[in-house]
Amino acid sequence: MVHRTAGALATKLRPAIVVAEQPSGGQKADLASAVQGSLFSANVIAMPIRVPVRPPRAKAMTPASLAAAKPAARRAPRQAVEAQGQFEFFAPVQNKPKTLGTTVDGVIYCEAPVATPLHRSLAATIDLAMIFVAYGLFLLTFVLCRGEIAVTRQSLIVFGAMWGVIAATYGLFWTVAGTETVGMRATHLRLITFDGFTPEPRQRAARLVGTCLSFFSVLGILWSLADEEGLGWQDHISRTFPTAHELESRVFRRR
Repeated sequence: MVHRTAGALATKLRPAIVVAEQPSGGQKADLASAVQGSLFSANVIAMPIRVPVRPPRAKAMTPASLAAAKPAARRAPRQAVEAQGQFEFFAPVQNKPKTLGTTVDGVIYCEAPVATPLHRSLAATIDLAMIFVAYGLFLLTFVLCRGEIAVTRQSLIVFGAMWGVIAATYGLFWTVAGTETVGMRATHLRLITFDGFTPEPRQRAARLVGTCLSFFSVLGILWSLADEEGLGWQDHISRTFPTAHELESRVFRRR
């Protein structure tokens, strides 16, 4: 009578241990010539060998072929090239002189107006007053030192020369200082170059020489009345001119 079991009560298979039989006579097996069998099946698919294909060589272009290819190249549509955007800037202002009323180019490049002759005369009058005050102090010092003022030709030459020395010293002081005189400060005038910049020391020195030349010859002062831009000899020599410090501070304006 046979009983069937299933599930956990069924007998499990157990691996059987097989012991290789030793060769008879007590000799050991020769394993030197043993070869392992193939672990995989012999069904191997052979892949076809790919031969690299070389690109065809370019044919040498003859003059006839070049002539035939040019029309085709011309008929080819042009590709649109995207260029970088450009900003629209104003054209640079050219540094050129102003045109006067007579269509003649002026010597002044900047837009600052030249002070009127009356305005400049007022500043010059104040400076002359300062020179006469300094000359009066010189005469007072001469008298206090028990000097005698005799009205003779020699004494007049000496005292006249002293007046010129004092006037030159007054102008030289402001030239070395590199600033405007008392008269120009009182009338709100400033000295600039034809380009609109602050004058250099050599330009101030040239203006001092031109002022002395214009004053002693008188022609340099009258030249400013005939000049279309109102410039005197000292202005042309030093390439500088006086102008109002601010638009609101103009004492006299041109009509």
